[in-house]
Amino acid sequence: MKIVKVQDIIGTEREVSDKQWTSRRLLLKKDGMGFSFHETIIKAGSEHTFWYKHHLEAVYCVAGNGRIKDLATGEVHEITDGTLYALDNHDKHTLYGGTEDMRLICAFNPPVTGQEVHDEDGAYLSDSSDN
Repeated sequence: MKIVKVQDIIGTEREVSDKQWTSRRLLLKKDGMGFSFHETIIKAGSEHTFWYKHHLEAVYCVAGNGRIKDLATGEVHEITDGTLYALDNHDKHTLYGGTEDMRLICAFNPPVTGQEVHDEDGAYLSDSSDN
């Protein structure tokens, strides 16, 4: 059994951030669960374009608000507490922070290692150890 407290991750290598977002990686590939699990804070008023070409992601909003735009269809969806979105087709999207910070709980498959950075397309590179 694993017990992970987010307060124990703050300030460690499992917390990654810039001025517009913070990601706290509660479970990573090395934890052996077959997925990774994150708490992500998206700052109010921020804008982020992502395209997880090598990962599927499910995201559940537990606080705050924002919007997500599907860049293939142009559809925009409001995100509020209690909303889940699943990027089940490696969907390229833009995430917009709303009037208050969004607190999101995210699961990635395959799991991330924690060392990923977004490339020019907003994607994480595939983990070469899985190939």
